[in-house]
Amino acid sequence: MAERKTKIQMRDFRHCIVIIAHPDDETLWAGGTILMKPKSKWTVITLCRKSDPDRAPRFFKALERLHATGVMGDLDDGPEQTPLDARKVQATILKLLPSDKHDLIITHSPSGEYTRHRRHEETARAVKALRESGGLFAKEIWMFAYEDGGGKYLPRAIDDADFKVKLPNEIWRKKYDIIRNVYGFSPGSFEAKTTPEEEAFWCFRSD
Repeated sequence: MAERKTKIQMRDFRHCIVIIAHPDDETLWAGGTILMKPKSKWTVITLCRKSDPDRAPRFFKALERLHATGVMGDLDDGPEQTPLDARKVQATILKLLPSDKHDLIITHSPSGEYTRHRRHEETARAVKALRESGGLFAKEIWMFAYEDGGGKYLPRAIDDADFKVKLPNEIWRKKYDIIRNVYGFSPGSFEAKTTPEEEAFWCFRSD
């Protein structure tokens, strides 16, 4: 199905899915958007870390703060970042999805949010491939729109993204609190220093 990128306004989608590589990605890159739309039904799918005895329970505590539900996969996430078979990533997504039709899917960008994490890129490519093959359907797909200048600075919202929002201070503080006190990242960590005050997305809508 053809898609077109378009400047849009945030609307009250009914059924929203966030498909991410790791627990904490949902909060870092889209937590403010989730918090600002409490009437939407949010489901978060993370493809890695189900067997992680530390990160897995923190993920579900974070979802409580975000008023979302979620499910975890257990794809390899070792430090070597060995490339995953694309079909396996797609199969994992389909297995974890609560259904194959949604109003909005939010996921990673094929170029990632910073330099670099292979799992982010693989997740984005898998969602795109499934959409193009008809394996899943959504009225709109949004992909995180952040960059770090090739590693020269912390990730930040891309200026000309299709949708960008400056988070109200209260919302950002809730998001930051999840990163610090639920996921347990120290003030000097990459995650805590990165936590964007602006969230941005590339937006694709069905023709």
